[in-house]
Amino acid sequence: MVTSERSHPPCSADERTTLEAWLEYQRATLAMKCDGLTDEQLAERAVPPSTLSLLGLVRHMAEVERHWFRRVLAGEDVEPLYYSDSDPDGDFDTLDSVSVREAVATWADECEQARAQTAAVDSLDVVGKTLRQGEPVSLRWILVHMIEEYARHNGHADLLRERIDGAVGQ
Repeated sequence: MVTSERSHPPCSADERTTLEAWLEYQRATLAMKCDGLTDEQLAERAVPPSTLSLLGLVRHMAEVERHWFRRVLAGEDVEPLYYSDSDPDGDFDTLDSVSVREAVATWADECEQARAQTAAVDSLDVVGKTLRQGEPVSLRWILVHMIEEYARHNGHADLLRERIDGAVGQ
C-alpha cells in the first residue's frame, strides 16, 4: 500500500538500501500531496491549458511502476492500464468517469508488485528480461530512473497542490 507517512532515507547505508529508501520516500511524497483533497480536487486541472492533475499523476505513476518493474524487470506481458495507441495520454486525459479510489488502489497495487519484483532480484546488477532501446537495463538503473521520475512529477504535484488549496512545502 502507498502511504503518505514518509521516513527520511538513511544518511549512511549500502547502495540498495539507499535506493529503495529514496524510492519509498518519493512514493510517499506523491501520496502526501494527494492527502486531504476531494475527488474533484484530485481531478482538477489546476494549471490550464495543461491536462495535468494529481489524479493523472497517480494514474501515470501506476503505469510507470507497472512498466519498469513488471514489463522490463520481470518480463511480464501486461497490458497498459490507462493508455492505448489511440489515447497515448489516457492516464492524464481520460478522467471524466474515473474512480479515485480505484486509481489509488491500482497505484498501491503496482507499488506492491514493484516491491515484490525488486525483492526477488539478488543484485542491483541483474538486468531485466525486456530490453530498452535494444539494451539490457539493470535493477540499479530502474531504481535510479524511478527516483528521478517521481521527483520530477512530485515537483508538478507541488505546483498543482499549491494552486488547488494553497498547501506548500515538503
